[in-house]
Amino acid sequence: MKPSSAGYDLEPITRAERDRLGQHLPAEVRQVLFDHGTEPPFCGDLLTEKRPGFFLCALCSLPLFRSQEKFESGTGWPSFWAPFAPDHLREVLDKSYGMRRTEIRCARCDSHLGHVFPDGPAPTGLRYCLNSAALHFVQQLPPPDAKTTE
Repeated sequence: MKPSSAGYDLEPITRAERDRLGQHLPAEVRQVLFDHGTEPPFCGDLLTEKRPGFFLCALCSLPLFRSQEKFESGTGWPSFWAPFAPDHLREVLDKSYGMRRTEIRCARCDSHLGHVFPDGPAPTGLRYCLNSAALHFVQQLPPPDAKTTE
């Protein structure tokens, strides 16, 4: 086990495990997670989610964001000003479409989540802009020692 700062296992999953976990997901979700796709703005089912809880990776269930760090950015995608734990995300330079952006991926399964921009609110000034398809919402967080890749 490779524990995160929050006690969750960050040991990378194998390609076979990634494929196994992804086979039950809808095509739209696989397209976002595996092919770095983007869902259309204002259509994701988590855009208006306001209940207290947690947003987990849609593939491996690693906790990524808390509802108390979610804010309305007006962009059409769920936005957060801070991650659940910084080491639960991996940042990659994205030069696609003639832009320079910072892509964010799940640190455990390497799934594409969205991008982070330096135009968010205080206290971080960051806007983590996520695809709803890359996340699933839970009100109760699984404990760090729970097997979360089932």
